[in-house]
Amino acid sequence: MLLDNIRGKNPDSKHFDVWWLGQSGFLIHWQGHHLLLDPYLSDSLTMKYAETDKPHIRMTELVVDPAKLDFIDVVTSSHNHTDHLDAETLKPLLDVNRDLKMIIPEANRSFVAQRLDCDIDFPLGLNDDQQLRVGAFTFHGIPAAHNEVARDSLGRCLYMGYVVTFGPWTIYHSGDTLWFDGLENLLEPFQIDMAFLPINGNKPERRVAGNLDCTEAVQLGLQIKAKLVIPCHYDMFTFNTADPDEFARIASDLGQPFKVLRGGESWCSEALVS
Repeated sequence: MLLDNIRGKNPDSKHFDVWWLGQSGFLIHWQGHHLLLDPYLSDSLTMKYAETDKPHIRMTELVVDPAKLDFIDVVTSSHNHTDHLDAETLKPLLDVNRDLKMIIPEANRSFVAQRLDCDIDFPLGLNDDQQLRVGAFTFHGIPAAHNEVARDSLGRCLYMGYVVTFGPWTIYHSGDTLWFDGLENLLEPFQIDMAFLPINGNKPERRVAGNLDCTEAVQLGLQIKAKLVIPCHYDMFTFNTADPDEFARIASDLGQPFKVLRGGESWCSEALVS
C-alpha cells in the first residue's frame, strides 16, 4: 500500500509529498524526484543491544523494506549514529538504485565508506556554510549540536542538518540536535516551509545524546517562522521516545502550525499555510 501510494503520485504536481518512515526518516517526492532523509529501515539496533543493559525495544513495525525503494535519487545521513547511518538500510538501497547519490557531512567520509563498504569517493560531502545541488535538490549545510556542535581537526561538522530547496519549496531536516546559540539566526533567512524536528528531549539517564524536546521544537519552529513543523524521533525505541500528543498540545497553544504523522503516513504541501 505504501509503495503504491508513493508510485502513484502525480509527477507534474506543483506540490510535494512527504512520508514519515519512522525515527528521523522521511521520503520526499517532488515532480518525479525522490529524496530520502536519514532512513532507518531495519532492526539492526534492536539486535545489537538485545543482550545489553540498554535494549532497543522497537515500538512500531518497519513501514517498508528498503530493498523495495528502487526509485530513490538522493539519500542523506546527518551523522554517524546507526539510526541515521544504517548499513542494513543503505546497502539494500545502493543495490537497487545504481545511480543513487548520498549526502553526508564531509568530516564523516572515511567512517561512511567503511560502514557501507563503498568507495571513499562515493559520498558527496558537505560542511556548514556550503551548498550542493544534486538533481532537483539543493542542500545547504547547517550545524547540529548532538550534544554539542562538534568538529573534526579541520573544523568540519560531525553532526549536521540540511536545508533543502527544490522548486519553490524549502524544507529543514535538523538531524539530531539541541537548540544551540544562533541556530535560529542561521535558519530564519531561508523562509522554511516545513521543518522536521526531533522531540525526544535530552535525558542523561538514557545514556545517549539528546535532542530538542516538545516545547523546544515548537519554539524553534516559531522563531524561524516555519509554515509547518513535523515532529520526529519518537515511537521507535521504548527507552528513547516522546509523546507526540504533548507536542501537539504545545503547538496548538502557541500557534505553531504542525502535523503529527504516524509511521508510513503521508502529507502534501497543498495543505501548507500560504
